[in-house]
Amino acid sequence: MVDARALARRKERPKRVKMLVRDFIDGRGRSRSTDSLYNPNYGFFTKFAVIFSAEKPFTFNLIRDENEFQRVLGERYTSFEDKLDEVVMNPVRQLWHTPTELFKPYYGEAIARYLVENYKLTLFPYSDLIIYEMGAGNGTMMSNILDHVRDTEPDVYQRTKYRVIEISENLASLQRVKAAAGGHSEKIEITNKSIFDWNTYVSDPCFFLALEVFDNFAHDIVRYDPQTEQPLQGIVLIDAAGDFTEFYTPKLDPTAERYLRIRQKVARPGYNHPLKGPKLIRRLKDQLTPFSENLTIPEYIPTKMLGFFDILREHFPAHRLVVSDFHALPDTVRGINAPVVQTRYNRTSIPVTTPFVQQGLFDILFPTDFEVMDDMYKAMTGKLTRVMKQEDFLRSWAYLEETETINGDNPMLNWYKNASVLSSV
Repeated sequence: MVDARALARRKERPKRVKMLVRDFIDGRGRSRSTDSLYNPNYGFFTKFAVIFSAEKPFTFNLIRDENEFQRVLGERYTSFEDKLDEVVMNPVRQLWHTPTELFKPYYGEAIARYLVENYKLTLFPYSDLIIYEMGAGNGTMMSNILDHVRDTEPDVYQRTKYRVIEISENLASLQRVKAAAGGHSEKIEITNKSIFDWNTYVSDPCFFLALEVFDNFAHDIVRYDPQTEQPLQGIVLIDAAGDFTEFYTPKLDPTAERYLRIRQKVARPGYNHPLKGPKLIRRLKDQLTPFSENLTIPEYIPTKMLGFFDILREHFPAHRLVVSDFHALPDTVRGINAPVVQTRYNRTSIPVTTPFVQQGLFDILFPTDFEVMDDMYKAMTGKLTRVMKQEDFLRSWAYLEETETINGDNPMLNWYKNASVLSSV
């Protein structure tokens, strides 16, 4: 049995071991590095993932409609990757994009308006505007926010401090370069570590941005005995040939047991769950279905999210959280709250049907149940919150005319209808 700390030391993919599913997927635990997604030697984000970044913003007002935007984006994607291939060819390069990059600077400016308005309502001029961003990618959100505050609220800009918590050394270096290029070097501080290694107490009021990071938080797998409703936790075994086998044990590890216990106490009724519905009807279905499985379908539980909320409660007691992420995803693997698992080969995306795939070469992307997450966050931190669709958030804070095409389409609203935003006070 190996855990995250043992996996982080490995330079090659492990064999003849077994581990919890969250350690296989991510494994950050209390270590800096991880396995499938973050191992420093073969992890997805450390070795294969590249974030698409357009050289200049899209001029939406000169684009005919969303179809033309799709075509223009495809051309820029091709050009972006052609330049990468001129440096080094890589058929398994994992290229992906974010709303921050596609709709820069407009998406970042919407976040900036939200931050500034709420800061001015309650903290200005008695406290600084302190912004923490976890996993800042290319540094685009950081630059867009600081540019906007400097250009529109110079008094607030004087009081602004932007602090990035970044696990990737390469991205941390890129963020420093981008901050310097924008003239913001004195405003930023970059801590090159995992948020799960954070041990500094921050008493100051601050805003904490977690934008599209929950989708890559590690999850555990739980299946239930339909008769006793007992949960069993998934473990993955990797044999000498490197093949994967999953099995289930009734002995839950403390983190999974704690997640299920808290959710049972605080989540509003009706959340999606393998045991949802009357017990008698479930038993009848099992009896009438030939060769039915002796366990329910898998449920993926966000145990890493629990640890993140612990960090916020213990080390950032005066924080205000802003989370944006996917509340639903297409083409997921089988199960409740199940992820999309996909790779990219020769510029073509290839989805697969299991998360147990060669570590590093596949993205594992989870949806977030915002209602359950909201209930657990409130219970663990005592904060008041608001959840809304990302489209509604942007309607409140973005200048929508800037991302509107000639025929009235608005890709920034339409492309991420499966995303939501949680904010706290």
